[in-house]
Amino acid sequence: MRSFWPQSLLARLSLVMVAGLLLTQVAGSVLWTMQLRDKTEADVQSAAQYLGQGAASSIRFFRSLPPSYRSLLIQQFREMGGTRFYVALNRGEVALQQIAPQPLAQTALGALEATLRNDLAGESRLRLAFAWPEQLAVSPDGIRVGDLPEAWVRHILLLKPDPAPILVIQTELEPGNWLYLATLMPNPYFLNSNDPLSRDKLVVQGVSLAVLLLLSFLMVRSITRPLAALSDAAEAFGKDDHAPALPASGSREIVSTARAFGAMRERIAKYIKDRERLFISISHDLRTPITRLKLRAELLDDDALREEFEEDLDELDMMVKGALQCVKDSDIHENPTEVKLDPLIRRMVRSAQLAGHNVAYADSGVAVRAKPLALKRAIGNLLDNALYYGERAEISVRALPAWIEIAVRDHGPGVPEEAIASLLEPYVRLSHGRAHNDAGLGLGLGIANGIVEGHGGQLLLANHPDGGLNAVIRLPA
Repeated sequence: MRSFWPQSLLARLSLVMVAGLLLTQVAGSVLWTMQLRDKTEADVQSAAQYLGQGAASSIRFFRSLPPSYRSLLIQQFREMGGTRFYVALNRGEVALQQIAPQPLAQTALGALEATLRNDLAGESRLRLAFAWPEQLAVSPDGIRVGDLPEAWVRHILLLKPDPAPILVIQTELEPGNWLYLATLMPNPYFLNSNDPLSRDKLVVQGVSLAVLLLLSFLMVRSITRPLAALSDAAEAFGKDDHAPALPASGSREIVSTARAFGAMRERIAKYIKDRERLFISISHDLRTPITRLKLRAELLDDDALREEFEEDLDELDMMVKGALQCVKDSDIHENPTEVKLDPLIRRMVRSAQLAGHNVAYADSGVAVRAKPLALKRAIGNLLDNALYYGERAEISVRALPAWIEIAVRDHGPGVPEEAIASLLEPYVRLSHGRAHNDAGLGLGLGIANGIVEGHGGQLLLANHPDGGLNAVIRLPA
């Protein structure tokens, strides 16, 4: 499941909001459907009982009439525009093509039959059914309701434009005489009343869900946009870019965070400037007494003591210069630009070859967005280390989907595995390094690492399988 979980805050909040809304809609629809089903069943039973009482009265009325008067009375009803029922007399039972079985229809028929049998004591020959108008026969010889004059049924049945199921009640008045009653339920479209998937309900739910999702997405986006701006500002500040101040807009918490970040950025910038001034001042202030001590050391008569003083003063002078160089080299103020690596590395390789070193490089055609001088300094430090501590060096560049890798490999003895982690710390030098380069201070790798991290990349150190140390600069592609 973790692989399907989105990484961005906007996607996560949107997914949670969508899932929450969908689950709420589903749960609400289920509860609403259960309540609607119970209410609809109660309404249908009540309507069927009311309709059954009216049908029982009509059956008792026609049963009380002499057979010769029944047809005349039915004709008068039709000329007057009909009654609650469409009434017909037939010689036998009419075969009906019923609607597909549905729970609500069975509930209505059950309540209707119970009411009729209760009101018509001893009635045994009852035929109850629902049928669609286009399939409804009204006589045993196959005459359908659509074949009847419109005036007979237009106030009783719904035939068009949206037909409703018709309830048909047939009962035998006496042998050979069947009374045929056809009517509509009080709610003609009762079969659709408890359908949660009906078109109108789906449209309403779909529109409401879409509006809620849109508003939720806009709200989540308004919340995450300042956070994205804060992340961009933090990344730009980490790369020494001059990012504009964050806008103080959004919720109270976002505004407070933006102001706190701005104040933090100002304090860090002030601290960095103070650090630069401090190191420059210390370097300047220390050089004068160091120079004065060197002059005084020249006046010593004891040659051995004078040499010891001069060595200590030279070491102190080199440490001061190294500290100042570490501050300056790790804080190069440039604007990032598109850097073609082949010309940049070729110039460093050519300079090393002119100095008599063996350096190999093959063009890659790769470009990277970086600060040119800072990147050159980082690669140069790695190349200098490789040439100091190895017989020869190789530089290679390759493009990966997410990274650009610049590898500098030497052919020296390599580094003990337990010491690799400490190489990036300042003033750390191994015995092999001190033997090959007495003038070094152990700052080159630390400076290169600071520059690479300022670009949002990584400096990886590892022993090469074929021998020597392999230093890899990984920059975002």
